[in-house]
Amino acid sequence: MSTAERLQGVLVALAAGVGLLLGSVLPVGDAAGRVVLPLLLAMLVAVFLQLDAADLRDARRARGVLGASLVLNFVLTPALAWALGAGLLGGQPDLRIGLLLLLVTPCTDWYLVFTAMARGHGGIAAALLPVNLVLQLLLLPVYVLLLGGEAAMVDAGTLVEAVLVVLVVPLVLAMTVRLVAVRTRGAAWRERVVVGPASRVVLPLLCLAVLAMVASQARTVLDHGSAVLLLLLPLGIFLVLAPLAALAAARALRLPADQRVTLVMSTTARNSPIALAIAVAAFPDRPLIALALVLGPLVELPVLALLAQLVRAPQGSASR
Repeated sequence: MSTAERLQGVLVALAAGVGLLLGSVLPVGDAAGRVVLPLLLAMLVAVFLQLDAADLRDARRARGVLGASLVLNFVLTPALAWALGAGLLGGQPDLRIGLLLLLVTPCTDWYLVFTAMARGHGGIAAALLPVNLVLQLLLLPVYVLLLGGEAAMVDAGTLVEAVLVVLVVPLVLAMTVRLVAVRTRGAAWRERVVVGPASRVVLPLLCLAVLAMVASQARTVLDHGSAVLLLLLPLGIFLVLAPLAALAAARALRLPADQRVTLVMSTTARNSPIALAIAVAAFPDRPLIALALVLGPLVELPVLALLAQLVRAPQGSASR
């Protein structure tokens, strides 16, 4: 793992700080706001270029992990997100929606890094990725409209359109590039020239998007900083309960150590880049929703780094 990957939490925080400084001292708000969505879409294309549908065969060999992941990510977590939002953010509807968007979107990128750090099962982790992606694509509008209540206040068509633009278009583009590359130049060329560079630009694009997002809403951040900090409590509770629930499920299923690690990481890590892109597209006039999602990785990434050490599988414990 590269130095940049190890420091990604710090880099995202630094990008947010630079954006806040720029937006507060220079009139860059409008220009910065116009580049946020294009940057996020480019980042998602780079993420999706790394997907390999062949990894799904590993999921068939680990049905226990797959089943537990589906229940934890798409049943328990939405219920927990609703309860935390209703109980702790009842007076902040935009923060409730931001928290909901963050928590109901399981990670499709950096959890692979932390799974590798903790010696988890990389093949199963990769196999869970397209499953999580497809299900959040289908279920996210349902979660927001059913669990968001009056706070959601967005037309269902608008939300579905935002999800399609943010997820489907980059996914189709990326899969097309992968297919054309492998058919014209071969798999080895595709991995070297397409997939390798794509993996290296995800973090810079995310940092640039966060910088632009915060710069475009610097005044909102300064005016509502205390409200955004209210997210720390529900987010902290989730980041404690999610891995504990995954560990309990792993014990109940008697999963091998490396599969246990994979389940913990896929349950805890959230997809803040995709959630942020959807928030920007679906709620352009409600900046607190997007700002809530900027805070997510600043808390989540250090927690995942610590968790990778706490649940690390013993050397040579890979399951067969």
